[in-house]
Amino acid sequence: MHRYDIQRWRSVFCALAFALLPFGLVQGQQPAPSQDKGATEQQAVPAQRGAAQSPSAQEVGAAAQDRREVTQPLNNAPFYRDVRSGDINAYQTTQVRGVETNILVQSEGEMWRRVRNGPITVYGGWLFVAAFLGAGLFYWWKGKITTHEPLTGRTLVRFTPWERLVHWTTAITFVILAVSGLILLFGRYVILPATGYTIFSTLAILGKNLHNFVGPLFLVSTLIMIVTFIAQNAPRAYDWLWVRKAGGLLSGEHVPSGKFNAGEKAWFWIGVTVLGLIVSVSGLVLDFPNFGQGRETMQVANVIHAVAAVLFMTMSLGHIYLGTIGQEGSYDAMRHGTVDETWAKEHHEYWYQQEMAKRGQSGPGMAPRTAAASSMKEGWKL
Repeated sequence: MHRYDIQRWRSVFCALAFALLPFGLVQGQQPAPSQDKGATEQQAVPAQRGAAQSPSAQEVGAAAQDRREVTQPLNNAPFYRDVRSGDINAYQTTQVRGVETNILVQSEGEMWRRVRNGPITVYGGWLFVAAFLGAGLFYWWKGKITTHEPLTGRTLVRFTPWERLVHWTTAITFVILAVSGLILLFGRYVILPATGYTIFSTLAILGKNLHNFVGPLFLVSTLIMIVTFIAQNAPRAYDWLWVRKAGGLLSGEHVPSGKFNAGEKAWFWIGVTVLGLIVSVSGLVLDFPNFGQGRETMQVANVIHAVAAVLFMTMSLGHIYLGTIGQEGSYDAMRHGTVDETWAKEHHEYWYQQEMAKRGQSGPGMAPRTAAASSMKEGWKL
C-alpha cells in the first residue's frame, strides 16, 4: 500500500475516534442496569471515608439538593428553607457584617406586614374616624359650652408662663408627629389615590424625616410636662362625682372640680403619661436601629408604636375639641394664662374657692377671711 493511503486511513480513524469519544463518556457516567435507585443515591455520597470521618451537614445537604435537581427539577424549597433559617445556619453568610445580615429572608416579616396593614390600619383608621365624627356630632348637638352668668372682667391666673411654654412645646411636637404619622400609616389608602405618586411620595418623605427628628424632642417635652403638672393632677375624692355625672356635659348640671377635672386628669395620666411614654420609647427603638436591635425587635416595637399612637391620637381629639371650639374660654386660658372669675367658678369651683381664699376674699359658700394686720411700725408713723 502506498504511504499516502496509509496516512489517509490513519486520519479517518482518528476523526472517528474523536467523534465517538463523547458517547463513550456518557455511557461511562450512567449507572449499571442492575443498580437500583437506592444504590444510585448512595453513589452521590463519598463511598470511601474513614471510621472517624463523616460527611458534614453541608455536604449531605448539597448531595440531597443535587439528587433533587435531577429527580425534581425547579424544586428549590429546601434551598429557600435554608435561606430562611439564616439565624441557625452557621454556613450561611454575606459580605455585609452586622446584626442579622446573614438572614436573607425573614418569615416573621410577612406576619408583621399583615398585622400592620390589616388590623392596625383598618380598625385603627375606623376608630380615629369614629372619634372625629363623635366630636362633630356632639358639637352639632350641644354647640359651644358657654358660661351661664355674665363675665365679671376680673381675671385669675390659671397657667404660668412656664406651664404654657411646656404645654405648647408638647402640643406642637405632638401635632407634627400626629400628622406625619397619619400620612405614613394611612396615606397610601387616602392620599395616594387622590394626589398620585409624585405628591404622595413628597409628603411621605417629608413626614418621615419630621417624624424621626421631632420624636426625641416630644419625649423630652413630655417628661418635662409630667414633672410640671403631676402634682396638680393627683386624684381627689370629689373626682368620682365628676366621673359619675360625666362632668355635666350631657345634662348641663354644674359639677364642681379642682384646677383640673377628672376628664383632664384622665387625659394626663392615660394619654400624656402612659401612651406618651409608650410611643416615645417604642419610637426610639425604631429611630435608632444602630444600637443592635434586630428585625424582630423592630417589628414588635412598630406594632406597639402604631397601636399606642392610634389610641393617643383618638384621645387627643376630645382634649383638642374642648380646648378650642368646644368650650368657651379654654383656649384663651392656655394662650394668655388667665381666665375670668365667672369661668373659673362655673368650670373649676374648688380651684376658684382656693384662689379667692388666697386673695382674702370669700367665694360662694365660704366664710369671709380676715385680712392680715398691718405692721405696728407702719401704723404708728406720724
